Amino acid sequence: MTKVLFVCLGNICRSPTAEGVFRNLVRRQNLGDAIGTDSAGTSGWHIGAPPDPRSCAEAQRRGIRIDDLRSRKVEVADFSRFDYVIAMDEANRADLEDLCPTPLRGRIHLFTEFAPEGTGSGVPDPYYGGTDGFARVFDLITECAEGLLARIVAERRESNAR
Repeated sequence: MTKVLFVCLGNICRSPTAEGVFRNLVRRQNLGDAIGTDSAGTSGWHIGAPPDPRSCAEAQRRGIRIDDLRSRKVEVADFSRFDYVIAMDEANRADLEDLCPTPLRGRIHLFTEFAPEGTGSGVPDPYYGGTDGFARVFDLITECAEGLLARIVAERRESNAR
C-alpha cells in the first residue's frame, strides 16, 4: 500500500481538504485498497479539532465530506509510515525537513510540485481570508491531488511491470 500524509500548519484547513479531495479521487478510481491517506499539522494548536467550518462547507459544496477528520500533529514516526509526506507550503516543508530523519527526506514534497504546471511555492493558507479563498484553495488542491494520484498510479504500474 502507498501511504500519503498531507501536512499544513494547523491541520484544519489545507491538509484536511487535501486528504478529503485525494481520498475521494482514490475512491473514484477504486484504489482504496492500494492507497491510504492521512493529514497532520506541524503545530499542535488544534489537536483533536475538526476542520475549519469554511473548509467543510467548501468540500461539502463539492460533494466531499471532511467533517470526520480530526487534527493531529505530525510526528517523527510519520516519515517511516508514509511514502509521501506532502507539505502545503515552503514553511511547512522546512518544518518537516527539520523534524525528518535525514535518510527519509526524499519522501517530503511540496504539493504544488504535482500541479499540471508545477506552479507556485505552495498552497496559500485561507484561514485569515474570506470564503472565496477557500474555493480557490480547493481548486488548487484538486489540481495537485490529481497530479499526485497520476504519479502514484504510474509508479505502481512501473513497479508491477518489473
